[in-house]
Amino acid sequence: MTTTPDAPDVTITVIVYNDAERLPRAVASLLRQTHPNIEIVISDDHSTDGTPRVARELATRDDRITYLRLPQNSGGCSAPRNRAIDIARAPFLMFLDSDDELPERAVELLLAAHAETEVDFVMGAVERVRVDTGRTSTWMPHLVAERRTVAGIEAEPGLFFEHLSTSKMYRKSFLDRHNLRFPEGIHYEDQLFSAQAYCLAKAFTVIPEPVYRWYIEPYGAAEAASISNQRHKLSNVRDRVYVQGLIDAFLVDSGHASVREAKDYKFLKHDFRMYAGDLPFRDDDWLRGFATIVNPYLAGLAPGAYERLPRAERVVLQLVRDGRLADAQVAARGLGHGVGPRETSLDAEGRRLYWGGTVPDSPAARRELDLTELGLDSRPFPGAQFRHEITRLDRSPEGAGLALRIRTYDPGLRLPVGPQVASLVVAPGRRRMTTRFRLDPVRPGVFEGEVTLDLTQARLPADGFSGTRHPLIQLTEGHLRNSGLLLAPLSFPHLKARVPYRSGTAPHMVEAEPEGRGAGRLQLRWAPVGVLAHVVRPVVRRVVGARVRRSARLAASVFR
Repeated sequence: MTTTPDAPDVTITVIVYNDAERLPRAVASLLRQTHPNIEIVISDDHSTDGTPRVARELATRDDRITYLRLPQNSGGCSAPRNRAIDIARAPFLMFLDSDDELPERAVELLLAAHAETEVDFVMGAVERVRVDTGRTSTWMPHLVAERRTVAGIEAEPGLFFEHLSTSKMYRKSFLDRHNLRFPEGIHYEDQLFSAQAYCLAKAFTVIPEPVYRWYIEPYGAAEAASISNQRHKLSNVRDRVYVQGLIDAFLVDSGHASVREAKDYKFLKHDFRMYAGDLPFRDDDWLRGFATIVNPYLAGLAPGAYERLPRAERVVLQLVRDGRLADAQVAARGLGHGVGPRETSLDAEGRRLYWGGTVPDSPAARRELDLTELGLDSRPFPGAQFRHEITRLDRSPEGAGLALRIRTYDPGLRLPVGPQVASLVVAPGRRRMTTRFRLDPVRPGVFEGEVTLDLTQARLPADGFSGTRHPLIQLTEGHLRNSGLLLAPLSFPHLKARVPYRSGTAPHMVEAEPEGRGAGRLQLRWAPVGVLAHVVRPVVRRVVGARVRRSARLAASVFR
């Protein structure tokens, strides 16, 4: 059993609810801290699984751990954090969720920054880890790239984007002086708490080192998903908008109205943008409910916040505000991908180009749906914005191919009149598979063609290929090439075929489906089966892995 001095330097609160499996991992990350003089409070929101037993066992093993159990479930993160703040003994506080971890030097780094400069809190980088892929990235990297001390949020209002409470170490006297606690009974409490902390702090320090490890499980079971991953619920939208209203009121009451535009921009660019990407996958009732919730709030945001957005995002916002929800779904499929609209319209003078088949009625809609700045008819061909959609998809008669009918929209009229030669390109492994086909003109700016993708012709690596690919459509203009997404019908059936590559010695299961998020691209997934999957690939990986390790050791010896 570990013993430490009576007065801890930092109290770290681990909030937990029905997470007996992951709680030990979170606590273990605290016990590994290079600065050991800490107090750990496990604050349990009245779990009904094995969490109480696991928490008590952890507390018996180390004197630094205290187990706190709320008498009833609060349904959120705020109450368990607040109860822990009330009993914290250290002058500095941190917060950890039970499904996340702290990097080993987190406490040491944040505490050292507090020692260097008298500030109200210190914040660091957050390392995001995708549970499904293991890939890591940094949350809002541009905000934490440089070490600095900020003299109040007015100096850097862009930091509103970093609204996590868990990436920071707070001076307890700062929280107590302002009676700053997490708002109970609402979700997205971090956003309000962090906005208040930013505004109330006279100074805070930013360090670039990672101080929090955030595990992201974007496709977990809906009922077990985090609040942020429950965007499919209209109550989630309502909670998020409600919190924004509380932040707005606080900015006014605390004398920080000058940062309102920056905060509004953050809402449009981050909060609304997440819902916008999901719009193509929502039904009519959800869309109507969504518009009813967000439109009153959108109407009161600073005009300057809209003006800072990319044009594609402004288009989706305006279509939602105008109640053109089916059109908003069409526009949302191009967000972040440079996908053109299906139709555009010119004003009476032929000068301004607008999204959609008719010129918008209101001045506001004309301002927001104006695509003139995109130069659809003049931008370099590799960056031209086309739109490629599958209008029909069937299994080919041979059974190991896909028969596609594709419609290409050319809103800038970049393609010459007449048939076009296009290519369907997909690269399983490192080898590209190109299938050429013809696009025939249907009317100005619209082409259609049919192509069969023969999956048996894919040249896979010798040890097979396991992975997902999204086919592209390529068009050419002289020596220039344009590659664009291939959007799939979101309702088409999941197709699956066993393909006997290499005369049957390298069989794979290949699946075709629409991507269930984002633009909704056509998605192909290869998975080796049989002896290839269970014998050949494991052997190849062991051999290759051993060679890589030997090469690494050799390289290291050279530079000693």
